[in-house]
Amino acid sequence: MKSLEELKAIREKMQKQVGLREESDDNIRVVVGMATCGIAAGARPVLEAFLQEVDKRGLKNVTVSQTGCIGVCRLEPIAEVYVPGQEKVTYVKLNAEMVPKIVADHLVNQQVVTEYTIGAAE
Repeated sequence: MKSLEELKAIREKMQKQVGLREESDDNIRVVVGMATCGIAAGARPVLEAFLQEVDKRGLKNVTVSQTGCIGVCRLEPIAEVYVPGQEKVTYVKLNAEMVPKIVADHLVNQQVVTEYTIGAAE
């Protein structure tokens, strides 16, 4: 880094990669568990798949972020979807190949992919 402008450019690039967007009333949040248990189970490719799919579709009202342990390690990788005015949906035992269906069905068409949820896994 040689200047403040270069630092600002790096910051903007990284914010886009991590999926940070301004919060709004209709903002959908996708939170991927990235504690050691999640990472060991394969959460990093799941997080990357969500970021890529949301970006590919140009979904400006969706924020993808990461968190620590969600608390059900045996069901990792886990992602929680928060849609304003609706109950949280917890997707479990995820892999990157499952993400496009979740984005298309749930985030775009408001249809929960029940076969990937915590209720179906138990």
